[in-house]
Amino acid sequence: MDEEIKKTCLHASHVALGAQMSPFAGFDMPIQYAGITQEHLAVRNKVGIFDVSHMGEIFISGPDAERYVNHIFTNNISGYNPGKILYGMMLYPNGGCVDDLLVYREFEPNHFLLVVNAANIDKTTSGCWTSRKGMTSR
Repeated sequence: MDEEIKKTCLHASHVALGAQMSPFAGFDMPIQYAGITQEHLAVRNKVGIFDVSHMGEIFISGPDAERYVNHIFTNNISGYNPGKILYGMMLYPNGGCVDDLLVYREFEPNHFLLVVNAANIDKTTSGCWTSRKGMTSR
């Protein structure tokens, strides 16, 4: 039995704007609109947006949350103000790369949001849990 393809909150807008749509990680996602060169120039000279509503979210909180995030992430989140976002890589305990991700420092102390690639949600979630030894976080 085929799994039903999900649609993001921007799906109707993508279709109305003429996007070429294709399944990706269980979602019907835009691949391109007018062509690679034209889209590249539009983003370079004006603005572009990326629909992240299909991506995975991992919430990290607890007394060791900041230490834990710094343990698995290539950038140092310490000292970043609430609401700030860092891009980097999630690491396995041996230093290998799990995947790239965004880390948001939330407004509540010791709370972080990790935004991970839709195609690798299981891999990044598993990578999180195997790296928790000796730390108190949820």
